[in-house]
Amino acid sequence: MDAKMKEFMDSVRVKNPGEDEFLQAVQEVVETVWDFYQENPHYKKAKILERMTEPERTIIFRVPWVDDSGEVQVNRGFRVEFNSAIGPYKGGLRFHPSVTLSGLKFLGFEQTFKNSLTTLPMGGGKGGSDFNPKGKSDNEIMRFCQAFMSELFRHIGPNTDVPAGDIGVGGREIGYLYGQYKKLRNEFTGVLTGKGREYGGSLIRPEATGFGAIYFVREMLATKGETMEGKTVAVSGFGNVAWGAALKAVEYGAKVVTISGPDGYIYDPNGISGEKIEYMLELRASNQDIVSPYAERFAGSEFFAGKKPWEQKVDIAIPCAIQNELNEEDAKTLIANGCQMIAEASNMGCTAEAAFLATDKIMFAPGKAVNAGGVAVSGLEMTQNSMRLNWTEKEVDERLDQIMTEIHAACVKYGTEPNGKVNYIKGANVGGFVKVADAMIAQGVV
Repeated sequence: MDAKMKEFMDSVRVKNPGEDEFLQAVQEVVETVWDFYQENPHYKKAKILERMTEPERTIIFRVPWVDDSGEVQVNRGFRVEFNSAIGPYKGGLRFHPSVTLSGLKFLGFEQTFKNSLTTLPMGGGKGGSDFNPKGKSDNEIMRFCQAFMSELFRHIGPNTDVPAGDIGVGGREIGYLYGQYKKLRNEFTGVLTGKGREYGGSLIRPEATGFGAIYFVREMLATKGETMEGKTVAVSGFGNVAWGAALKAVEYGAKVVTISGPDGYIYDPNGISGEKIEYMLELRASNQDIVSPYAERFAGSEFFAGKKPWEQKVDIAIPCAIQNELNEEDAKTLIANGCQMIAEASNMGCTAEAAFLATDKIMFAPGKAVNAGGVAVSGLEMTQNSMRLNWTEKEVDERLDQIMTEIHAACVKYGTEPNGKVNYIKGANVGGFVKVADAMIAQGVV
């Protein structure tokens, strides 16, 4: 590591002790934009990297609520408003016991670059709570959401900060959150995305991240003169992202052979398509967070308890679940088995070591580019809300396809190395950096 770069990273570590996820995300970006940063001294003079790695605002608040037994429960709520240089803060809310400030800072930092890549006017933010919706009744979830929004509403708005859903926050939660916001502010605005169709939501939002990931993979393969036809695909997770990716991959002629959950993974050599894809939604709706029932329902499939799908021989691996789910050993196994490509549909789905190895040996693309389809359609929902109209499914999908194609083009523009190989990590980071950095310089030291 360059001495000046090391000095910079050391200063970030001192300011953010113990925040491993955030520091991992910062280091990945800094390492890939550093040369570009040095070649453009006006960025250095304005201390753009120092400013980019510091959130504009971090909000932490208490969320007291009453469960069905009449007991008072107390959770912690967060909103990290990271960067608003190119638009209102935009990023999801995550309800999960693993939620920490470090994790949300990492996600908000990543969101800044991801949103920039979409070409839509959205800044970066992220939020959530350590509340666990699993096993809670609808009334408990409603009361929690109302308590959470009773504080958050002070800090958000359609031109200030527009949250969306994320892990643990689906259509039901967004509905409860929006209802409370509307009551407290006495206004009907597009302040949340992921809303129901009947009150301002956009078509194809649930499947957008998965669809977008496959559009990006399609473009990656096209650089090699290949298509998805006949390719085998390993997918992790079984929620909306995995569901959308499976739907679109099958549409392009690929065979999806795995899904996974905390209990293990399913391998289906016959391919996951048709009613099998729809069954993924049934599993998710069951609120059990397990995939093992799939093997009981569909003959020929096998459940591997406590394991990850990356041990299977596939052409393309698409992590769709959570950060750092694919490590260096997993990457080595995939590469040894002839895998051509790893594309992160989850945020930072690979460890730094796995991403470095995959970039060196095969094709690898980071989440900030691959999974931008979700926030892209959220941005399209904001546009529809502002114009008081609704686009058809075809119109939204065409716009999503165009956005993902343009993101890929930006990655190629900024990531093509002298040997002709595309470094997608560098391309995504530099491509996202330039727009935000230029906007920050234009707006002065604020």
